[in-house]
Amino acid sequence: RLGTNLEIATLDQKREAVDPQETLAQYLTDGRGENLVINGEQRHVVSYMKDFLFKPEQARTPVRELSGGERARLLLARVLARPANLLVLDEPTNDLDMETLELLQELVAGFAGTVILVSHDRDFLDRTVTSLIAPDGEGRWIEYAGGYSDMLAQRGGTRLDDRKARAKADNGEAPVTTRSEAAAPKGPAKKLSFKQKFALESLPKKIEAVTASISRLENNIADPAYYERDPASFQKTIAALDKERATLAALEEEWLELEMLREEMEG
Repeated sequence: RLGTNLEIATLDQKREAVDPQETLAQYLTDGRGENLVINGEQRHVVSYMKDFLFKPEQARTPVRELSGGERARLLLARVLARPANLLVLDEPTNDLDMETLELLQELVAGFAGTVILVSHDRDFLDRTVTSLIAPDGEGRWIEYAGGYSDMLAQRGGTRLDDRKARAKADNGEAPVTTRSEAAAPKGPAKKLSFKQKFALESLPKKIEAVTASISRLENNIADPAYYERDPASFQKTIAALDKERATLAALEEEWLELEMLREEMEG
């Protein structure tokens, strides 16, 4: 059965062809200006690119200059920019670097509609899906709740290959050595998300920049003649200083929370 208002976005394992001369902004907007409509809201292409960890200056970078991981992120950004309530991904983890893989996991988990994906990446399945459809070896496909490890547990801890091997042994055929249940993939380990790690690494530079700005502003108001010379400018400087101090406090608090979370997860 199909929904009456189904809007489908797809990403196949061959990936779509990209004009290497196009800039990232042109590719994401189809050359139609600088804005996109994402989830019913208009967004500037640079703002949307930041969601996929691109820097603002990369908006005018030709696609040919991207690394493999960056190109994969660009394709994901293009697919997810399309209005859709059904996302179909065919082997989405192929050729992804670790950073893009972690971002993909977050994007799939945060997608508002339904996601159907085909993947041989068992860890990725464990981290993203809520149900799994797998063959039983008899021409049937069975749906299991949870991910790959959950499917193994519901099958009694055996893979399809293991079950085939046991059937052959029961029929007097030569036994085949297979991976034991102990080798089955474990559930996902707790760790910072990619965006959290990115924030933790980038926050010190932001804190340094804001601290330098505060120092400059404090030096300005330290001039005893400043207020007499230009009272309006002095008041603006005071307001800017208060704003920067509030920003610094928020950044330091965010960094501390992430650092404590990292230490807790790493034990």
